[in-house]
Amino acid sequence: MPSLSTDIRFVRGVGEAHAKNLARLGVTDLLSLLSYYPRAYEDRRAFRTIAALVPGESACVRAVVAGEPKLSRIRRGLDLVKLRVVDETGALELTYFNQSYLRSAFRTGDAYVFYGRAEGAPGRPQMNNPLFEREGAHRVTGRIMPVYPLTAGVSQSLLVKAMEQALAACSDELPDPLPEEVRLAHGLCHARYACENIHFPADEAALAAARRRLAFEELFFLALGLHLLRSRRAAVAGKPCRAIGLAPFYGALPFSLTGAQRRAIEDIARDLAGTRPMNRLCQGDVGSGKTMVAAAAIYIAVKSGLQCALMAPTEILAEQHYRSLAPLLEPLGVSCALLTAAAKAKERRALNARLQSGELSLVIGTHALLSPDVQYRDLGLVVTDEQHRFGVDQRAALSAKGENPHLLVMSATPIPRTLALMIYGDLDVSVLDELPPGRRTIDTFAVPSSYHERIYAFLRRLAAEGRQAYIVCPMVAENGELPDERKAVTAYAEHLQKEIFPDLRVAPIHGKLKPKEKDAVMRAFAAHEIDVLVATTVIEVGVDVPNAALMLIENAECFGLSQLHQLRGRVGRGPHKSYCILVSDNRGEENRQRLRVMSSTNDGFAIAEEDLKLRGPGDFFGSRQHGLPSLRVADLSCDLALLHETQQAARQLLAADPALERHPALRDRVARMFALNAGAMN
Repeated sequence: MPSLSTDIRFVRGVGEAHAKNLARLGVTDLLSLLSYYPRAYEDRRAFRTIAALVPGESACVRAVVAGEPKLSRIRRGLDLVKLRVVDETGALELTYFNQSYLRSAFRTGDAYVFYGRAEGAPGRPQMNNPLFEREGAHRVTGRIMPVYPLTAGVSQSLLVKAMEQALAACSDELPDPLPEEVRLAHGLCHARYACENIHFPADEAALAAARRRLAFEELFFLALGLHLLRSRRAAVAGKPCRAIGLAPFYGALPFSLTGAQRRAIEDIARDLAGTRPMNRLCQGDVGSGKTMVAAAAIYIAVKSGLQCALMAPTEILAEQHYRSLAPLLEPLGVSCALLTAAAKAKERRALNARLQSGELSLVIGTHALLSPDVQYRDLGLVVTDEQHRFGVDQRAALSAKGENPHLLVMSATPIPRTLALMIYGDLDVSVLDELPPGRRTIDTFAVPSSYHERIYAFLRRLAAEGRQAYIVCPMVAENGELPDERKAVTAYAEHLQKEIFPDLRVAPIHGKLKPKEKDAVMRAFAAHEIDVLVATTVIEVGVDVPNAALMLIENAECFGLSQLHQLRGRVGRGPHKSYCILVSDNRGEENRQRLRVMSSTNDGFAIAEEDLKLRGPGDFFGSRQHGLPSLRVADLSCDLALLHETQQAARQLLAADPALERHPALRDRVARMFALNAGAMN
């Protein structure tokens, strides 16, 4: 008798070959099969007469086979089976490609139900490759059918048949992981009902109930896990910092901080003074001043006798941090040093000796900070810049060089606060939602590709004034093949250099370059040895180039709003008026709306909210980065109310049972969900 642990190989119609393909989808047994949810649905309940078919719309048709199917061999590798069916209103021509066996599948005079997309001219309707079954079967027509994500070698038909078998054999075995009191309190259906109707919904109401139940379950377990993470953090002893007066720090700044910066610093000072390690995210828009917030945290930690490490994702960004922080902090008694992979062995040994003796207060660097030979006397504060560029393991590895050090992570990707709390797990969140006074807005224009000549003329005019430009060239697939970013960017750069700007210095940069090569190109651009930098999104996070005044983004429809905003933020960092031009020939309403948003505001948080509404959260930074379980049913773009409901439910349950001792099944489920987050949970 099959059970939830039965190997997928033993399901009728699967076998060894299909099992290997299904394994790529994470489907290895009946439980993982039943947990593989549809991405969409087809409503095949709409029946129409042949005369009522509308070209371009899909529908079911009851019809009788009017004659023997005809087989035609067009050429080698292509044959057609043509079939004429009729009802009381007219005739419908059906064509099946490369399915010659269907010649013997139909009997003249028998009634079938066909489902497909209507085509052809008015009065002469056609369907290509419609699904079919005998009238009354109701297996693939006359019902709402699931549409599953696929991979090579796995068809919808295979998944549907396997799923039907699994439900018939095992649905009674499905455990309900939700406590009965939680399920009833929130009006949720049983796990069995949810599983049956998420795959094969009886109707819209059943699908809505199933989806709500499964989304609630996901968010509830996520909320439980995050609350437990926080409580575990609270049990870890930290190194409290002294109450340090910040007047000398504020006095050393050549400008006044914004209210948001001061509030973030107050949050950090309060965390640092606590008995548990700080675990805080500081997120803000491009140019909101996160580096100065980090500088204040470093100042407090060093004045309390602790060492600090700041890790940046690239050498050139680490160097930029060093150049901005060292002149500010060293006069205040904070000794600073830079460590990258480019450092010579003698320099590394000298730096490591200063770290181990405690002579060095702050080291700024790249992944080189994770090297085993880098040891600290008393590492008390870890700062990571561009948090989403680092994995959980890397963050944990740097923190492991100290004894429960305080942690401050920074991100220039503005996202809604609620979503930030979910993505970043157990981090407290400070938001920099103000820009320093005098910060120039970037004029943004959305235009079709027919404007290229005018755009190039504008770029040339800016170059004559001494300004520089970025041109972002996304990878665009052709003929269904995976595009090669090297070819796309290099070819465009060559075209610009030879045909458009022979008198300017044009250079390409892309993700396939080695880190040293990318850094070399960015250094050359920062030094104004390059006028036009043609790039992929590799420049989304990069060094400040105050002289860059134009961001030209080709095929802007290929990017999400938040990514477009990040790219736009590469310009406008100096005293010069800056511009962003979005080129797109896509006239779809969603794309037009996205471009209108970009043209109307420079507010990254407003843009993030719109991005969330338009395309959902997606996988903002990837599970490898934030270490949280992925969401398969819940959608934070439309389930925010449900998120708040689950968080309240989790708090209520944990208030009565803090360690889930009375709910061992819940505890085990949460532990499994967060198994990949071990670095953050320890």
